Amino acid sequence: MSAQPQKPYRKNVHLTFPPEISGNPLVCNLTRLFDLTFNILKAQITPRKEGYLTLELMGDEANCTKAMEYLREHDVVVTPVAQRISRDEEGCMHCGMCTAICPTSALRMNLENRTVTFELDRCTACGLCTRVCPVAAMHVELENGHY
Repeated sequence: MSAQPQKPYRKNVHLTFPPEISGNPLVCNLTRLFDLTFNILKAQITPRKEGYLTLELMGDEANCTKAMEYLREHDVVVTPVAQRISRDEEGCMHCGMCTAICPTSALRMNLENRTVTFELDRCTACGLCTRVCPVAAMHVELENGHY
């Protein structure tokens, strides 16, 4: 019997870059220096050149921790995404309104059976779905499970 491959560690973080470093390749170094892969979930550079980035990091947990230390050493403010989204499965009427606003396609319409699927691994906990759900089936929870 062969061992199943271990699922990589995943962590969603918000990064804030001061203007003087917003153009530096610090995020690219996460791959090169720490063997991490990343998915850019949201990015913004303000007119004052401040950078805001939400990343999903994947790889070894120890390397993720080292990468966060590396970013902090370079004056990047690292904030873990401390909330998650949950769905009341019985309350959801599968109207699809949330699918139109979900920036990561964590909420998608299954066209075969006309139901909304929710892939929690893709969710960045932005909360947009909670604002448009007509039956309040989507909920924001803090990391400990309570709002």
